[in-house]
Amino acid sequence: MSSRVRPQPQPSSRLQQAGGEQLEMSRVRGAESRPEEGEEQAAGPGGGGGGRQAWSRDNPGYEPADEDVDWRAAPGSPSPSPEPRQGGRNAGLYSTATSSSSPGAQHSGRPGCGTTLLRRIRAFWGTRLTGEQTVNRERYLQSVLRELVTYAIFMVVLCISTYGMVNSNMYYYTKVMSSLFLDTPLSENEISNFRSIANMDDFWKFTEGPLLDGLYWDLWYNNKTLGMNQSFIYHENLLLGVPRIRQLKVRNESCKVHEDLRDEIKECYDVYSVADEDTASFGLKDKTAWTYTSEKDLKEIGYWGLVAIYSGAGYYLDLARNRDETATKLKVLKENLWLDRGTRVVFIDFSVYNANINLFCVIRLVVEFPATGGALSSWQFQTVKLIRYVSSFDYFLAACEIAFCIFIFYYIVEEFLEIRVHKLRYFRSVWNCLDILIIVLSLVAICINIYCTAIAEEVLGEILENPTSYPKLEPLTYLHVQFNNMAAVVVFFAWIKIFKFISFNKTMIQLSSTMSRCAKDVMGFSIMFFIIFLAYAQLAYLVFGTQVDDFSTFHTCIFTQFRIILGDFDFAKIEEADRILGPVYFATFVFFIFFILLNMFLAIINDTYSEVKADMAQQKSEMELTDFIKKGCSRAMLKLRLRKSTVDDITESLRQAGGKLNFDELRQDLKGRGHTDAEIEAIFAKYDQDGDQELTEHEHQQMRDDLEKERDDLDLDRSSLPRSTSGRSFPRSMDDSEEEDDEDSGHSSRRRGSSSTGVSYEEFQVLVRRVDRMEHSIGSIVSKIDAVIVKLEAMERAKLKRRDVLGRLLDGVTEDERLGRDNDVHREQMERLVREELERWESDETVSQLSHHLGTPLGINGRSRSHSSRPSSSQSTDGLADAGGLGGSHV
Repeated sequence: MSSRVRPQPQPSSRLQQAGGEQLEMSRVRGAESRPEEGEEQAAGPGGGGGGRQAWSRDNPGYEPADEDVDWRAAPGSPSPSPEPRQGGRNAGLYSTATSSSSPGAQHSGRPGCGTTLLRRIRAFWGTRLTGEQTVNRERYLQSVLRELVTYAIFMVVLCISTYGMVNSNMYYYTKVMSSLFLDTPLSENEISNFRSIANMDDFWKFTEGPLLDGLYWDLWYNNKTLGMNQSFIYHENLLLGVPRIRQLKVRNESCKVHEDLRDEIKECYDVYSVADEDTASFGLKDKTAWTYTSEKDLKEIGYWGLVAIYSGAGYYLDLARNRDETATKLKVLKENLWLDRGTRVVFIDFSVYNANINLFCVIRLVVEFPATGGALSSWQFQTVKLIRYVSSFDYFLAACEIAFCIFIFYYIVEEFLEIRVHKLRYFRSVWNCLDILIIVLSLVAICINIYCTAIAEEVLGEILENPTSYPKLEPLTYLHVQFNNMAAVVVFFAWIKIFKFISFNKTMIQLSSTMSRCAKDVMGFSIMFFIIFLAYAQLAYLVFGTQVDDFSTFHTCIFTQFRIILGDFDFAKIEEADRILGPVYFATFVFFIFFILLNMFLAIINDTYSEVKADMAQQKSEMELTDFIKKGCSRAMLKLRLRKSTVDDITESLRQAGGKLNFDELRQDLKGRGHTDAEIEAIFAKYDQDGDQELTEHEHQQMRDDLEKERDDLDLDRSSLPRSTSGRSFPRSMDDSEEEDDEDSGHSSRRRGSSSTGVSYEEFQVLVRRVDRMEHSIGSIVSKIDAVIVKLEAMERAKLKRRDVLGRLLDGVTEDERLGRDNDVHREQMERLVREELERWESDETVSQLSHHLGTPLGINGRSRSHSSRPSSSQSTDGLADAGGLGGSHV
C-alpha cells in the first residue's frame, strides 16, 4: 500500500474526473476500433501494450519493461511517476491519429537533413546522464550495454598501449646490468661488493676494480682486442659517451662545536643541506673536478638518497672512452684527496644502449658518506625505450595511442555534455569525479609522451655528434618514468571505473550498500584503532629505534607494525633490543590489534553485510544485464531458427499434459526448457482464473487458442523478414523494430486491436489514476483508524490511572480507621474526590459520544486532531498527566 496521503478531492471534482475518465476511455476504445487505423496502430508507436501476453518478460507480472514510465528519477526530481514519452513508443493514440489524418502537417514538421545529421552525431554521446530520463528498465540496460561495450573497447586500446611499453626484456636487462656492477667482488681476495661498501677505501677499490672491468670490455674471451674504439658491455650493450663521477660537499664550520671541546675538535662538517654546500675550489683547482659547478650549468636533477635529498650541482669529472685513460684520471683524484671529510655523496653516472631489444639503461651508482662516518651505497637502474617506433609492432602501438587520444576526446565531449545538463549536480557522484580524474591524468600523460618523443631525437643526435661527451639522459629518463607512472595510475582508475557500469548489479549493490551503511561505524572504529596503533608505534620508535633497523624512523615503525599484523616480523631482534619491553610490546600489540581490533572491524562489516543481504532478499528482482543479453541472444537464435520459441515450448507442455495442467508440472517442464520462474508464474496467473493452481479444460482451451494466434503471428513475422521494408506505408522507426524483435517473449510484434487480450496504454493511465484515488481514500481511512486506536489506548491508560488513585484513597481510609483518626473529616475529603472523578468520567463519555456523532476523533483534552497525522506522544499523554496530577494532589 502506498504511503502517500493526498488531500481528498471535492465531490464536484470527483464527478468531473470520473466524467473525464469515461470520455477518455470512450475515445480510446473508439480510436482502437477504427478499421483504417487498426493495423498501423497495432504495429506503430501508438499500439501501446495491447498485445502483450502473460508469458512475456515485459509483462507487469515479471517486469514493467514495455511501459515507458519514469523508471529512474532525474537528479533533483521527485520520485518517479508514470508519464508517457512524447513521440515515443507509448505515445498516445491521439498523436497517431493526428499524424495519419494530416499528412501535410506531418511533412511540414519533418526535420531537415542538417537537423537529422546533428541528431545522429549527438547520438554518439548518448549516455544514461545525457539521454531521456523517462526510460524503462530494458532501454536503460540497452544504454548501459552500449556504454559498457564502448568502454570495453577503450580498455582494450588502453591496455595494449600501456602494456606495450613494458616487456620482460626490460627486467632481464636491468637484472644483468645490476648483477654486473653490484655483485662483482671489490677484489679477488674479498667477498664484499658495491652493496657492502663501508668506507672511502672500499669506494676507491670499487672504482679501480669492478667499475673499470664493467665499463670497458676491450678483449674477447680469447684475449683478442676489439677493432674499434668503443666499449660494448657484455659485447651487446654500447656505452654511450663517457661516464661521469660527481660529488657534493659541505663546508667546514657548518656546525657548532661545544665550547668545552673546541680545543680538541678544530673542524666540524654538518649533515648535508643545500644551504651548507661547499662551493669553494679545492685541491688542484684547475678543472671541473676541483671547482664547483651549479645545477643550472650541469642540467642535472636532484636525487633522493638514503640520508638526504641532494641537488644536481657539485664537483664532477667526465671519464674517458678507454680503460687506461679512465684509470689515470681516477688515480689523480685519489692521490690528490678528492674525497675528504666534507664529502657527503658521490655519483657515478653512465648510460648504455642495446640495439637488439632497442632499450636504453641509464645507471646511477650512489655512495653516501653521512656525518656519522662510514658509507651507504644505493643505486638506480632505469630501463626505458627512448626510440619509440622502429618495428611493425611499434607502429601498431602508435595506432593504438592515436585511438586512445580519440577516445579521450570522445569522453571529454561526453563529460562536457553531462556537465551542461546536470550543472553542479554532476559532481555529486563519485563516478563522475573519477571520470574527470581519468581524463585529466590521460591528458597529462599524452602531453608528456608527445614531449619525450619530440626531444628524444634531439638528445640522441647530440650524443652521436659528440661521442666523447657525457650523455645527459637523466631528465629525459625521468620524464619517461613519470609517464609510465601516470599511465599506471590511469590504467588502475580505468579498471576501477568498470564498477560504474555494473553498479546496478545485485552483487555490486550489496557491496556498495554494505560500505555505505558501515561507513560511520568503520570511521569511529578507525579512530580508536589508529589511536592504539600510533601509541604502539611511538613506543616502538623510542625503545627500539636506536638498535633495530625496522624501527629506525617513525614511519618505518608504522610499516613494521603493519607487517607484524600480516605475520612478517623478526621477534629475535626486538627481544635483543630490550629483553623486558620487547616481549611485552610484541605480546600486547598482537593481542589488542590482531585478536581484538581487527576482529571488531570484521564483525562490523559482517553484520552490516548480513543486514544488507536480508534487505536485498525482500526486494523485487529486476531485469539484470545478463538477462538482457540472454534476451538478445534468444531473439537472434529465434530469427535464425536455431531454437524453438516460447509459444512452441508452452504448446508442447500443454500437449504432454493432456487434461488438467498442474502448476508444478508446468513449472518443472518449462524450467527445463530454460524459462524463468517469473515467466512461468505470469503465464499461470493469466489463465488460472479460479486460483486453484490447476488449469481446467476451459482455461486449458483458452491458452491453446491464444498460443495458436501467437504461432500464426510468429509465422507471419518470419515470412516477412526477407522482404524489404521499402513497401511499407509508413516509415519504420527504431521503436517498431524493437517491437518486432520481441518474439521470444511470446507475443506478436504487430498490435491488433481486435485480437488484443490486454489493455492499451491510455486505459492503463486511467486505471493508474483510479488506483491513486483508491490509495488516497484508503490512506484517509487508515489515518482515522489510527486516531481511534490512539484514543482508545489513551482512555485505557486513564482508567488504569484513576483506578490506581481510587485504590490509594481506599488504602488511606483503611489506615485512618486503624489509627483511630477523625473519620468525618477524611470521609468528606474522599466523598469530594470521588464526586470529582465521577464528574470527569461523565464529561469524557459526553465528549466521546459527541465525537462519534460528528465523525471527528478528539484528543484527550477535547481538541480535534488532523486526519493526516497521528497525535504525538506528548499530546497523547497530556490528559493522563493532568488526571494523575489531580489525583496526586488530592491524596
